[in-house]
Amino acid sequence: MSDVTKILDELAAGSVTSESLVIQCFQTIKSKNDDIFAFVRTYEDEAMAAAKASDARRNEGKPLSRIDGLPIAIKDNFSYQDHVTSSGSNILKNYEAPFDATVVAKLKEAGADIIGQTNMDEFAMGSSTENSAFGVTKNPFDATRVAGGSSGGAAAAVATDMAPLSFGSDTGGSIRQPAAFCGVVGLKPTYGAVSRYGLHALASSLDQIGPLASSVDGVEIGYEAIQGFDPLDSTSKKAESVPVKEHYTIGVPKQFMAEGTDSRILNALNKTLDKLEAAGHTIKRDIDLQILEQSVAIYYIILPAEASANLARYDGIRFGSHGNDVIDSRSQGFGPEVKRRIMLGTYALSAGYADKFYKRAQSARAKLTQELLEVLESVDVLIGPVVPELPFKIGAKQSDPLAMYLSDIYTIPVNLAGLPGLTMPVTTTEEDGVQLPIALQIIGRPWSEKQLFSVGRIIEHNKGAS
Repeated sequence: MSDVTKILDELAAGSVTSESLVIQCFQTIKSKNDDIFAFVRTYEDEAMAAAKASDARRNEGKPLSRIDGLPIAIKDNFSYQDHVTSSGSNILKNYEAPFDATVVAKLKEAGADIIGQTNMDEFAMGSSTENSAFGVTKNPFDATRVAGGSSGGAAAAVATDMAPLSFGSDTGGSIRQPAAFCGVVGLKPTYGAVSRYGLHALASSLDQIGPLASSVDGVEIGYEAIQGFDPLDSTSKKAESVPVKEHYTIGVPKQFMAEGTDSRILNALNKTLDKLEAAGHTIKRDIDLQILEQSVAIYYIILPAEASANLARYDGIRFGSHGNDVIDSRSQGFGPEVKRRIMLGTYALSAGYADKFYKRAQSARAKLTQELLEVLESVDVLIGPVVPELPFKIGAKQSDPLAMYLSDIYTIPVNLAGLPGLTMPVTTTEEDGVQLPIALQIIGRPWSEKQLFSVGRIIEHNKGAS
């Protein structure tokens, strides 16, 4: 399937119909989803009816928006009225959402055509989509490898042409890491730029919804469709404006070249920086941000603490499966990674330990945010790896939670500081006889999404240059 911008141009010109696009999506889903498992649920009849309605509006010259009739996919943790919304968990496998998340409502009002819900790590806890209660999403480049997580299904759906545009959530890298592993573009917006109302909460001070597509332009279109202040979300903010430039000053923290990072990723980073410098942009290498080394420790105190509070509602009484009692419901309904993080979070918040762990982590988080913002006063954006490794084999890290957690080392700081981050593929490399994608991450100050898109387009334009 073509890129989002090309599809929308063809829809506007009448050279394709929404109905034909939906047919094409479901042909691909039927041929690929059994192997890849990007979707946990699809809605062919609903999508076809919505496509016909969109085509009728366009024929009358009255499209609801530019994306009217565009097939899209949403992650399984967005409340979708009268549809099962399970967050990849057995505890919600029969839960039908009674309302639409604000993002879903916006997309429906714009005429976008929801074709299905994508697979995810249970309650977005994971970096591989191996923790879904419904099955593992496999990497489109190599089915023996993970697609990343927690939005692995959203990334794989775009990478395999099952959907041209998808939407996921990012709490510590859950859009950017799977986008990197699947060779697509993904955006984690500024905290507060996109409403979280109706998103099944993991960690409320970290969660953000964002788009994935095959190009920077496609992601920008997805972002524009969902961003904006929402009075239903107390953390929602009115957007500010950071202007686009012709030439950028780009910083590279030394901590983004950490020992253990795959040399092929670092080579791709250096080649990209050389191309940007040759194109007239200023590169500041060796920025020292030692606080970044604490980000994983900070994150894995704050996130479990917030998760343990948020997941307390799934008690088998108000929400969730119904066992013999609350303990039975939670024991049967939650998977091992969710249980692990609930226990970690409950411990970090318990009497006698909250000051020692949670409050110290919050203090360190404030320092990390301050130092990142200070650096971003001297440069326009930061660039570095998304992950320290290529997509790993399915099962390789399931017995080693710490190794799994460390795969988020480069993405976590963005969430802790509430910054926007854009992930995009820059090259591929061969391993075990298959080509695997290598991606980089562009990080900006709050509300600098347009700058990230601008730098991303420059990188796309120069990607093939020698």
